[in-house]
Amino acid sequence: MQPLLGLALLALLLLASPAPALCRHRAPAAATTETLDVAASLSRARAAVSTDASPLHQSLAATDTDTNVLPVKEEPSGGPSGRLALRLHSRDFLPEEQGRHESYRSLVLARLRRDSARAAALSARASLAADGVSRADLRPANATPVFEASAAEIQGPVVSGVGQGSGEYFSRVGVGRPARQLYMVLDTGSDVTWLQCQPCADCYTQSDPVYDPSVSASYAAVGCDSPRCRDLDAAACRNSTGSCLYEVAYGDGSYTVGDFATETLTLGDSAPVSNVAIGCGHDNEGLFVGAAGLLALGGGPLSFPSQISATSFSYCLVDRDSPSSSTLQFGDSEQPAVTAPLLRSPRTNTFYYVGLSGISVGGEALSIPSSAFAMDDAGSGGVIVDSGTAVTRLQSGAYAALREAFVQGTQSLPRASGISLFDTCYDLAGRSSVQVPAVALRFEGGGELKLPAKNYLIPVDGAGTYCLAFAGTSGPVSIIGNVQQQGVRVSFDTAKNTVGFTADKC
Repeated sequence: MQPLLGLALLALLLLASPAPALCRHRAPAAATTETLDVAASLSRARAAVSTDASPLHQSLAATDTDTNVLPVKEEPSGGPSGRLALRLHSRDFLPEEQGRHESYRSLVLARLRRDSARAAALSARASLAADGVSRADLRPANATPVFEASAAEIQGPVVSGVGQGSGEYFSRVGVGRPARQLYMVLDTGSDVTWLQCQPCADCYTQSDPVYDPSVSASYAAVGCDSPRCRDLDAAACRNSTGSCLYEVAYGDGSYTVGDFATETLTLGDSAPVSNVAIGCGHDNEGLFVGAAGLLALGGGPLSFPSQISATSFSYCLVDRDSPSSSTLQFGDSEQPAVTAPLLRSPRTNTFYYVGLSGISVGGEALSIPSSAFAMDDAGSGGVIVDSGTAVTRLQSGAYAALREAFVQGTQSLPRASGISLFDTCYDLAGRSSVQVPAVALRFEGGGELKLPAKNYLIPVDGAGTYCLAFAGTSGPVSIIGNVQQQGVRVSFDTAKNTVGFTADKC
């Protein structure tokens, strides 16, 4: 009887014990909170407007000779094989921006004014495209191109910054032969690369001398009968020479008009890329300050990635209050940690839409209808990933759900008055760190991007006021902005139709 009793007891113990194998494979619980390092972010904010901050042009003196780019070979067509990479920087450290703001609050307000114009213009362009209105219909009434010109450049470090509605991150680009280095805006929401050119009918102030195409041996006008001229949304023909004229209007009142040409662009230490079609602008007006022009990274046939036949590219955006740099890369990169479907509008190929399915706060999925993020058959709605918009915009109902859940999870934190488009703010003065609800973006296919706290609760002054960096919009289009993308390598693969996200890969 004793052996039978012992076996019975052993069986009972085994039944009562958890299975070790099941424990090892149990999925970890989703994080419900994130730690915000208040002291570190306030230190960066104060340094961004300090008179001791190093201007970008000093730190870039070595950059032009640094190893910026992986080696590539120049193809007969001008398209590189292999991988190109160039440095990106926050625009606030452009020489033109240094010492421009007396306080961090002033800097933030300037950023938000520009961001509001950018978001409104992007939303308007997407909505008009869905309604069948082309960009050619947005042409300024009084713009009449009258000058001829040549040349353009694209290369180098990109800068994130303030004071420009068309973009917050910039790079140093070499234009022409011999190459001249210029600051160029990085913009995933544009298809035409352009820069200001001599002679200027109307040019805004920029950090570098205005480009003179007459000094470039590689500048060549594009003919009116060229397929590249026909690819423009708004084009005309110069009767005297048969050369192509371009015009780009951005919807916020900004525009550039001039000659359409081909030029050689040099990115970092890579081989020059020849025969790149660019705009040589002689009449440029609007929210363009500091940079010489714009490097177009959109999905249209005239964008830089399309012209060099790059089916994939990625960028990692540094903190806008940091003078450090990260990279923009063309070509294959590492497999991203999180992937999501890359969607395209049936009416415009410029924008990169992502299949966003939901948002979680504190580890709990918000009750948001899928229609809030969906694009319909006409191309209306959807979610755009944009490098130039700072603050993520969500449809009003989705934003209300996010804000309510976040406020519910931060009841222990003292509230502060709102500022500009931010309506959910906190007084964190005197604190070194705080715990806040975790926020994550959930994508179709099951991928989830968990945001660090500094990517959604940001300082708006140097005294410790922090605000939730999301905003509502009454329009149908949502936008994932660059504040939420900071410190994340974002990749676009048009061959696989995927958008990738990898944290801490700058």
